[in-house]
Amino acid sequence: MSAAPLKAPAPAPVTAQAPRASAASLLLHPLAKPLLALAALLVLDLIFIPGFFTLQIRDGHLYGPLIDIVNRAAPLMLAALGMTLVIATRGIDISVGAVVALSGTMAAMLVGGTMVVNNGVPEYVANTPMALALAAAMGAAVLCGAWNGLLVAGLKLQPIVATLILMVAGRGLAQLLTDGQIVTVYYQPFFFLGSGYLLGIPFALWVVAAVLLVVGLLLKKTALGLFIQAVGINPVAARLAGLRTATLIFFVYVFCSACAGLAGLMIASNIKSADANNAGLLLELDAILAVTLGGTSLAGGKFSLAGSMIGALIIQTLTYTIYSLGVPPEVNMVVKSVVVFAVCLSQSAGFKNIWKGRA
Repeated sequence: MSAAPLKAPAPAPVTAQAPRASAASLLLHPLAKPLLALAALLVLDLIFIPGFFTLQIRDGHLYGPLIDIVNRAAPLMLAALGMTLVIATRGIDISVGAVVALSGTMAAMLVGGTMVVNNGVPEYVANTPMALALAAAMGAAVLCGAWNGLLVAGLKLQPIVATLILMVAGRGLAQLLTDGQIVTVYYQPFFFLGSGYLLGIPFALWVVAAVLLVVGLLLKKTALGLFIQAVGINPVAARLAGLRTATLIFFVYVFCSACAGLAGLMIASNIKSADANNAGLLLELDAILAVTLGGTSLAGGKFSLAGSMIGALIIQTLTYTIYSLGVPPEVNMVVKSVVVFAVCLSQSAGFKNIWKGRA
């Protein structure tokens, strides 16, 4: 007696619900909204700006509007990285622009450039060894962060008040150092940080990628990211659970200022001078906007480094689009304010309740 052959189960019917479910899950991803916003801007540029996606190689360097946008967004990306961790702990740092001005000023004044004649050939040499000048500028930025961290974590001042002090004093100190004048740099190697190329790609992008990689690994491979998130969700509970909340808050402000200091070096190197009056002006607001556009909650506890990078690209792409279309630059501020209003509204619990009630 032979056994009856087993029948393979019939395959489940393919319905349209599975693709719809996967598409819906993709839209629910935290980075979906910022990516869609960036894609919409790029499509707009593709339609109205001829040759927007054109890439060229000149002298082994990659050029094109896209490269220009990413390169110009590098200082903002650095500032947004630091701001992300600060906002993740329920804080805010509005002294970023002042730290940018201060670090750039110090580096430009120390590097400077004096013309000497070697074997009949004139050349510029640095007033101070460049490594020492950069270290001094970064040291000043770290001290600024330590000051903010001390006020916020040690003296329990409100973050916006504590950093407002440095926002005013830092730029004022930079203006005092330069006597309100623009300090020009002539030392050629200093320009590499802001306008040099490595393997055909702007060196500034390598710097941003290195900082992002180190910070990302530090947050993912250690408990630091979880600790920062816990402080942002409930600092009292985190402290009662044994976390050194004051040390963590102090650390994020120092890191934020260090990122701003590096951005200041980048800007001074790119424009070959230090302008204490305008360098980094309103950069703190762009950094906050980039962080919120990337999905980081202003209430703390929820943050995304990748989202902040996308947010910075959105802002720089928006600026490039407005300038390229011949729209008056003043419109840029109005558009940014509308975007800030929309982002704040989307994170408002009261607005969400009203929206759900009417839906």
